[in-house]
Amino acid sequence: MPVPIRVLIVEHDRLMFEGLVSLLGDQEGLEVLGVASSAADAVDKSMHLRPDLVLMDVRFPDGDGAQICERIRSRLPNTAVLFLSADTNEATVERAVMAGAAGYVSTQISVAELVGAIKTLAEGELLVTAAVLARLLRQGEIQPTDPDAPSAPELTGREREIVTLLARGRDNIAIAAELEIEPATVRGHVRSLLEKLGVHSKAQAVDSARRMGLVDDSARTPR
Repeated sequence: MPVPIRVLIVEHDRLMFEGLVSLLGDQEGLEVLGVASSAADAVDKSMHLRPDLVLMDVRFPDGDGAQICERIRSRLPNTAVLFLSADTNEATVERAVMAGAAGYVSTQISVAELVGAIKTLAEGELLVTAAVLARLLRQGEIQPTDPDAPSAPELTGREREIVTLLARGRDNIAIAAELEIEPATVRGHVRSLLEKLGVHSKAQAVDSARRMGLVDDSARTPR
């Protein structure tokens, strides 16, 4: 049986977090670890519970969502942060992404769409609109993927191994087994790859990395 995605909900509105706990708790493949209702509590519970994903609002009475995200990601780089908010202002979304959020969705989405977003992020993918990504590229906040650029983004040895295995069709579980590391560690590396390459998905990462000569296409499995 697949290991469930462990989710921490960070929401100060009682009605909202009770609804999320009820809705997500019934979803196959998800496990709600708990709820944090303040900025300070969010960081403390993240450190204690070490979730795969933190689902949170962008505004709190005692703090700012982007700052909370940055603090969580600096301590738990393998934990994804997904913002669920009624505030879809472009500047707010950009700030969240710059703070390390892997995704940002509106409270207008359906439960099925939210569950899909959580599962997408848990695989290491990003949920960032093309418009936001383009602006961050222009501002230099994300490394561009121009194949004619004089230099490719600097990848770690492990990131090169993982993008090569992705190019060979391996999923996160297979990569974790082959490299003898935890699936959560693979997700963290995949997310880092996507951010460095300025892309949304594993397929785009493989395509960009291959064009930049960052993929080992030899028959040998990297070690």
